[in-house]
Amino acid sequence: MQTDPLPDVGGEVAVVGKLSTLDRFLPAWIIAAMGLGLLLGSFVPGLNTALEAVKIGEVSLPIAIGLLVMMYPVLAKVRYDQAHRVIGDRKLMITSVVLNWVLAPAFMFALAWIFIPDLPEYRTGLIIVGLARCIAMVMIWNDLACGDREAAAVLVAINSVFQVIAFGALGWFYLQLLPSWLGLPTTSADFSFWVITASVLVFLGIPLLAGFLTRTVGEKARGRDWYEGTFLPKLGPWALYGLLFTITLLFALQGGTITSRPLDVARIALPLLVYFLVVFGAGMLAGRWLGLGYAKTTTLAFTAAGNNFELAIAVAIGTFGVTSGQALAGVVGPLIEVPVLVALVYVALWARKRFFTSRPLSA
Repeated sequence: MQTDPLPDVGGEVAVVGKLSTLDRFLPAWIIAAMGLGLLLGSFVPGLNTALEAVKIGEVSLPIAIGLLVMMYPVLAKVRYDQAHRVIGDRKLMITSVVLNWVLAPAFMFALAWIFIPDLPEYRTGLIIVGLARCIAMVMIWNDLACGDREAAAVLVAINSVFQVIAFGALGWFYLQLLPSWLGLPTTSADFSFWVITASVLVFLGIPLLAGFLTRTVGEKARGRDWYEGTFLPKLGPWALYGLLFTITLLFALQGGTITSRPLDVARIALPLLVYFLVVFGAGMLAGRWLGLGYAKTTTLAFTAAGNNFELAIAVAIGTFGVTSGQALAGVVGPLIEVPVLVALVYVALWARKRFFTSRPLSA
C-alpha cells in the first residue's frame, strides 16, 4: 500500500488523492474476490478438500499463508522505536481495553439474543465472534484510514495477550454464567487454549517478528529514508494482494454453506451489521471526546470494531464441528465485516476533514 500516515498535527491532506489505484478501488476488488471465491467453491470439484488438506490448527494452510502475506507488509511499516509513545498514553490504552473486552462482547451478547433468540447455534456463533478481538485485518483498515500504525501494533498485541488469557473465561461467562443469571438457556462449550494460542502466535507472532526484523535490518543497512522511501512502497501492495487472496480462498471454502442458506445468512448478518457500525461509532466518539487526535482515534475505533474471524471460525469448528450453525455464523462474520469496514475507512477519512482539524490533547 502506498497510503501515507497522517500526522497528529498540521494542515489538511488530500487523503483519497494519495491512495494508489489498488487502494482507491478496494471495495470493488473485495467484492470481486468474494464473488470469485463463491464461484470457485460452487463449480470447482474437490476444491474444499484440497484447501482443507493441510491445516495450521483449524485454519486451512493456504488461508494461513494469505493472512501472513497480508500482515507482514503492514507490520514492516511500524516504527517500533515509537511504541513507548503509545504505551504511555493511558487514555488510549484504558479506553481500548474497555471497548474491546467489556463493552463490545456485552453488546454482541445483547444483539445475539435480541435478533436470533430462537436459533441457539447461530446465537452462540455470534457471541463467539464478539469475543474474538481483531489481530489481523484491522492493520489493513487502520493503514488505509491513515491511523496510527504504532498504536495499532501495540493495541493488537494487547488484544492478543487478552485473547490467550481471557477467551475461555469470557466464553464461559457469556454462554453459561450470564444466561443462567438472566434465566436464559445456557450453552456448554469447552474452548481449546491451544487453538487460541496457536492462532495468536501464527497470525500475529510470525508477521510481527518478521516486520520488526525487516525494519531493524533494513534501517541499519540502508537508513530510514531508503527504507521508508524506496523499500516500503515496493513491499506495501503485497498486503492488499494477501487480503484479496485470503478473501477469495475463505469464500471458496465456505461458499456452498453461504449460498445454500441465504435466509439464515441474512438473519446472522443483521446483528453483525449493527455491531460493526455501533462499535466503530463508539470508538470514534470516545477518541474525539478524549482528545486523542485523528490517527489514534481511528486506530481505537477500528481495533474495537474489527473481529478475529479466523479465531472465531477455528474455535467454532473445533468445538461444534465444521457443519455447525456456530461455524456458519463465524463464516458470515467476514462476509459482513470486510465490506462494512472498507466503507468505514472512507467514513473515517471524511470524519477527519470534518471533525479532526485541531491539535490533539496531551495524554
